[in-house]
Amino acid sequence: MNIIVIASTILLSGLAVYNTACVLVDSLGDLNDVQQAQFNSSLFNYLMIFAAVAIIAASLLQYSMTKNLIQPVQQLIESTKQMKDGEYPMPVESDDHGEIGELTEHFNGLVNQLKANDADRNKLVSNLSHELRTPLTNLNGYLKALRDGHIEGDRELYNSLLDESKRITVLIEQVELLKEWGEISSNHYTEYKNINISNLVDQCTGMFKLQLEKKNIQLESSAEDCTFRMNAEGILQVLTNLIDNAVNYYEGAGQIILKGACHKRIYSISLSSPGPVIPDDEKDLIFERFHRMDNSRSRETGGSGLGLAIAKEIIKKHDGTIEVESEAGMNTFFISVPIR
Repeated sequence: MNIIVIASTILLSGLAVYNTACVLVDSLGDLNDVQQAQFNSSLFNYLMIFAAVAIIAASLLQYSMTKNLIQPVQQLIESTKQMKDGEYPMPVESDDHGEIGELTEHFNGLVNQLKANDADRNKLVSNLSHELRTPLTNLNGYLKALRDGHIEGDRELYNSLLDESKRITVLIEQVELLKEWGEISSNHYTEYKNINISNLVDQCTGMFKLQLEKKNIQLESSAEDCTFRMNAEGILQVLTNLIDNAVNYYEGAGQIILKGACHKRIYSISLSSPGPVIPDDEKDLIFERFHRMDNSRSRETGGSGLGLAIAKEIIKKHDGTIEVESEAGMNTFFISVPIR
């Protein structure tokens, strides 16, 4: 269609030039009829030759340009068909720096994101099934034995079964919380309010008062007053997870120290507690889902390996950062959140 349009334009333009030139020469009156006819014939032949050359050159140029333009689009169509069939295509290559190149770049990014999400979902399902298998196996085994009369129930057994049931409930609740904060379109964006973070720190430390007294652990807390936009429930969840880990993994002697301070447009929180040394290669991994440094101890304390992963997602949604330092038997978690 483009070639037909180009050819028609060139031919019409050539005929217009031919007719105009013939009329102008004829109006001068310097040529007789035979010369005028020869002039018209020669001019027509030359114009046809030039038109043919122009049509061929324009067609080849248009074909080359169209091919370069259509090729990445065709690859995008084929890749889209592969995705529709449940396959992840290879990255689409394009040297175009315009809209087609931008579209190709975004498509490749979308494919990579979908692959990462799929891998993350499969890992989550695998880890979750692994975590649920042990308590469910214990529950099924004891309940079957009670039903068949192989064992008799007592208070200690029922408490053990209740603990397994609670562990499953807590695990599912934490997975739901992680999913909620991990979603890009989380509705928590509409729940941000101006809150004094010092009040949240006092509220959180107050919830651990009885537990700390029971284990004879001292908690020193000091948070500078600062009111800014945050999700109070989320920040409270982060502080709760960190203090809970500090209590459960407490080793040695010394206080658990929680500090909060305002530095320009950043509010920083640090939590230091005596505990097992965290190796350098574990400092990033401990924020991954279901990661445990000590599997046996985590199971005894009911840990799910999701607390720090949840904390990371919440702080990430606040455009902040969370990291850990470990030295000389003291572990310190650092949180930085922009003040808005």
